[in-house]
Amino acid sequence: MFPLRFGASKLVGRSSAATAAAHRVAAARHASTLVVAEPTKDGAVSASTLSAITAAVQLDGGTGEIALLSLSDGSHPPVDATSLPSEVQSILQAKLDGDSGALLAETVAGAVKAAAECGTFTHVVAASSKFGANFIPRAGALLGVSPVPDVVEILGEDTFVRPIYAGNALAKVKATDAPLKMISIRPTAFEKADAGTGSSAAVTDLEVPSQSLTEWTGESVSKSDRPDLGSASVVVSGGRGMKSGDNFPILESLADKLGGAVGASRAAVDAGFVPNDLQVGQTGKVVAPDLYIAAGISGAIQHLSGMKDSKTIVAINKDPEAPIFQVADYGLVEDLFKAVPELTEKV
Repeated sequence: MFPLRFGASKLVGRSSAATAAAHRVAAARHASTLVVAEPTKDGAVSASTLSAITAAVQLDGGTGEIALLSLSDGSHPPVDATSLPSEVQSILQAKLDGDSGALLAETVAGAVKAAAECGTFTHVVAASSKFGANFIPRAGALLGVSPVPDVVEILGEDTFVRPIYAGNALAKVKATDAPLKMISIRPTAFEKADAGTGSSAAVTDLEVPSQSLTEWTGESVSKSDRPDLGSASVVVSGGRGMKSGDNFPILESLADKLGGAVGASRAAVDAGFVPNDLQVGQTGKVVAPDLYIAAGISGAIQHLSGMKDSKTIVAINKDPEAPIFQVADYGLVEDLFKAVPELTEKV
């Protein structure tokens, strides 16, 4: 199936004269992009942030200035400047008080607003991860702009491509907000910038206004010795065909031998086979590993939108008509309870 492309424009509540004046002001300014870094436990630059930096470079052809907003609290240290790509010229450091509760969406949105207003930025870029999707709409509301979410291609400073209908069509969108535009990018659609290439970015402390709308109560985190699902180079996923959560160790054995992560379809998660943090798909995590093995997954549109960018897709399903075979590079029509253990033994 070939994706459809069509144009879309956004209506804004301002006169044509005011819009034209705003565009003239934006054109007179040198392009400058603010990239919001996703906090990590060790201060390293996350893979999604590196992809966002690549998108920022594409926005102005590498001729503009790129600043990074680094968010830190008691559990997340500031971004290590020495691990940043050379494209980043400056860092705005927002040190938030408290533990992980300081990184609530309301607080982060306030930090983004403060950072955007302290410079002459033309764009704000973030990754469309769960972290980004949480604060981007709030930050857009505070700044009075309409964010363009889940961008997969940049055609110009104000023109972007994003998937709709679970990835079955691609919409070309022109953002008319001026002088500031805000986008979130799909990390798997952009190459990662080279980390640790010797950035000499200047660091400026940023004062973030406090908020009292929400209160941090705690978190429940699943810990695993396997690679993170979103960044693993190999992912082995199971679907409804696994029949029970007791059968997932079959996939875990294969994933461990391949040094990969374990994923699941929404059907498997909804059935209670595995926790929802393993879900791959439109309402789960979007992954693009070097190798994606789908066992017992029929291939619903919502699941395909979360893994179809994988470099090599292997499908194992006893139904030869399963939609997953339409996107698979290699397909095996076989009972997974026979094929997966045999594959694990031969690896």
